[in-house]
Amino acid sequence: MKEKVDSPITVLEDYFRSSDSETSSSKEPTVDSESQDISKPASIWHAFLQLLRTKPKNPVPTLHPLSSFNLSRRMSRSMRETILPSCLSDATSSPCWSPWKIFTHHDIQVATNYFNQENLIGKGGYAEVYKGCLPNRQLVAIKRLTRGTADEIIGDFLSELGVMAHVNHPNTAKLVGYGVDGGMHLVLELSEKGSLASVLYGSKEKLPWCIRQKIALGTAKGILYLHEGCQRRIIHRDIKAANILLTENFEPQICDFGLAKWLPENWTHHTVSKFEGTFGYLAPEYLLHGIVDEKTDVFAFGVLLLELVSGRRALDYSQQSLVLWAKPLLKKNDIMELIDPSLADDYDSRQINLMLLAASLCIQQSSIRRPSMRQVLQLLNGNLTCFKGMKKTRMPFFRKVFQEELLHSD
Repeated sequence: MKEKVDSPITVLEDYFRSSDSETSSSKEPTVDSESQDISKPASIWHAFLQLLRTKPKNPVPTLHPLSSFNLSRRMSRSMRETILPSCLSDATSSPCWSPWKIFTHHDIQVATNYFNQENLIGKGGYAEVYKGCLPNRQLVAIKRLTRGTADEIIGDFLSELGVMAHVNHPNTAKLVGYGVDGGMHLVLELSEKGSLASVLYGSKEKLPWCIRQKIALGTAKGILYLHEGCQRRIIHRDIKAANILLTENFEPQICDFGLAKWLPENWTHHTVSKFEGTFGYLAPEYLLHGIVDEKTDVFAFGVLLLELVSGRRALDYSQQSLVLWAKPLLKKNDIMELIDPSLADDYDSRQINLMLLAASLCIQQSSIRRPSMRQVLQLLNGNLTCFKGMKKTRMPFFRKVFQEELLHSD
């Protein structure tokens, strides 16, 4: 009789479960603070990476509870659980290894022409993203994690991989595979269109209004899925034009889950101690208090709507904030000044009004006053019934347009 070998996911789940039961005194926390991280032996993560390099049928390496370092600065309890998606630990089905291709370092080098700078399409504090082409001519975006020590990079990689394992929606990027030799790499689908930022700001051909409207609606659906429709309640934390990939049909796909957090239903928010994100999109409560919840993404989406309408960057080359530029114009109801001149007169006035109204509500200073993504999507679709009870004092901008739209919807 063959000896039963536990799956790597089962081994790690058992380890985390036993450890959390020893260190957690509250079964229903309402706030997760990264300052309360729990140390984990490095060998756990390195053993897990070894399993990623091998086929699922291979025996599980021994997990020695001995190490000279920990990932407590990078891995909170909630972040650790993101790397153990339930779909991977379902004993009734085969593990979700098969949909993802394991790439060797040579595969990735060849795909990117050995990380040729001409193929560099994105760069941030955490990673570099290269355009690549697989042997079957499929275009991919290859994200190479670069920030921090080797152990911090491993933590970032496992966290993002775990989040993406939970995500499956037409408006979220598709993970093709990963590589863990010669560095941590994530391989995603990519089309010739590239990102919204590259099309909106780097292309000679300006986006027509109908495409901008399609991108706004699709992105809103993707964020709503992360907040409410995904099996995990996910806060993206880095919604921006550069993280919206466009398919051949200009369908938006949210990518880059490197800063994503997930929240159980009984947690109101995260409180993070380390400042991360992109200036121009950051919500005031995050900048001031480190608070992260759904309204963090709502604020960033409001900035994205302003970008789509105005054609301006969230933070231009002179470091001027799009939000600070737009707010006085919204207060004065100066719509024409807000609209991208390249659109000329080729746009739908009512859709412009709705998008700017949604943006004005999303970028409010108080997170409580911002709508949910479900309400934002309804508003973009012209359904204002959920806002009829809203007091005027809670609508600092666009009162006149709001009332006109309410009459139009009746």
